[in-house]
Amino acid sequence: MAKTKTSFFCQNCGHQPPKWLGRCPSCGEWNTIVEELVQKDEPSKGSWKTSTSLKVAAKPRAIHEINYEEQPRIITKDQELNRVLGGGIVLGSLVLIGGEPGIGKSTLMLQIALTLRQHKVLYVSGEESEQQIKMRAERLAHKSENCYILTETSTQNIFKQIEQFEPDILVIDSIQTLQSAFIEAGAGSVSQVKECATELMKFAKESGTPVFIIGHITKDGSLAGPKVLEHMVDTVLQFEGDRHLAYRILRTIKNRFGSTSELGIYEMLESGLREVNNPSEILISQREEDFSGITIGAMLEGNRPLLIEIQSLVSIATYGTPQRSSTGFDAKRLNMLLAVLEKRGGFRLGNQDVFLNIAGGLKVEDPAIDLAVCTSIVSSYEDISIPSTICFAAEVGLGGEIRAVNRIEQRIAEAQKLGFKEIWISKFNAKGLNPDAYTIKINMAAKLEEVFIRILRK
Repeated sequence: MAKTKTSFFCQNCGHQPPKWLGRCPSCGEWNTIVEELVQKDEPSKGSWKTSTSLKVAAKPRAIHEINYEEQPRIITKDQELNRVLGGGIVLGSLVLIGGEPGIGKSTLMLQIALTLRQHKVLYVSGEESEQQIKMRAERLAHKSENCYILTETSTQNIFKQIEQFEPDILVIDSIQTLQSAFIEAGAGSVSQVKECATELMKFAKESGTPVFIIGHITKDGSLAGPKVLEHMVDTVLQFEGDRHLAYRILRTIKNRFGSTSELGIYEMLESGLREVNNPSEILISQREEDFSGITIGAMLEGNRPLLIEIQSLVSIATYGTPQRSSTGFDAKRLNMLLAVLEKRGGFRLGNQDVFLNIAGGLKVEDPAIDLAVCTSIVSSYEDISIPSTICFAAEVGLGGEIRAVNRIEQRIAEAQKLGFKEIWISKFNAKGLNPDAYTIKINMAAKLEEVFIRILRK
């Protein structure tokens, strides 16, 4: 029998110091070192990892001598998933999906497994029974004869079933419930998560089978387990949203086979998750009349142009220190834009409460909505409404200048498609732009004053 020993692991980064330390020397976090019982591998035990011992040792090869043929991806019926994965499922890839409890991770993966009717899918669950999964499948109203369910937590038993079953796609729900016989620590511990992920990675790379892993997150929103887990996998997807709202966002955090700026939007219904192919329509509220403080900004998320609604409320601070609150927008950038409006625009906002909200629950990082944010704040401050047929796409500098943004043609085309009549952009975006190619009116400005004079003070 193999000798059992104790090792120390950092719960944050997976570093293994020789003894307990108050602070991890690798990541610098305090009180993250834990002691766990571990056991070295036994070559006699059957596992996917022991099969590699019979292989010939690898030798270095010149890169120009390596034969490469681009393998076709597995295209699912879920266009949003195809987008965030970079064009479909890559063979032999390891994909990690994280999200809050109850957000719909298991529903998403079961729905994808049921829609891949041309591929044999093995759905391994360590959290639910077969009857519970069947109950969810009946609610999703998708029928498939190639979706198989396995309720198991031992990786050795799972790989035995995989060798007999030979699935085309493997789904693990979840990595925190798996347990390897090579490690004596409990399920969900740092060493267990790392060991199970290593076995799944070797299986995916050697067999060419795509593996989807569902992972839990901690209270601060990061993926549970060692940080090395995110480094091991090929793709990390974050499933976000408010459980009390209908819309969910599938965001790419890491992707070795595509862009890391893509996102997919779903709507949670009783029959499962519905793809939202045109998110701009749901992010812009339909209102019968124009209100002050509401503007529309054109942003880009990856390759997808989105038009979002910015809502502002400016009122006199009657309770001492003025409040600055933003939802979905960087609070520091909001303070910067308020300083620009006060210094360059002459608006006295120092004694005003300012509340900013990005409609739809999105978190926006694109600086192209700066002009829309400034116009929204001034609109609420002056109590002058802006027509709902106007949108904005420009960055604002500290001097009050309106700066150019990239891929302006896509933003203009999206605004035109949604029926907007005017769009405001930077004057410095005019180079290479043909306004006659669009039916929407393109207004250009170099400074904030030009926009305010022509929109708010006319």
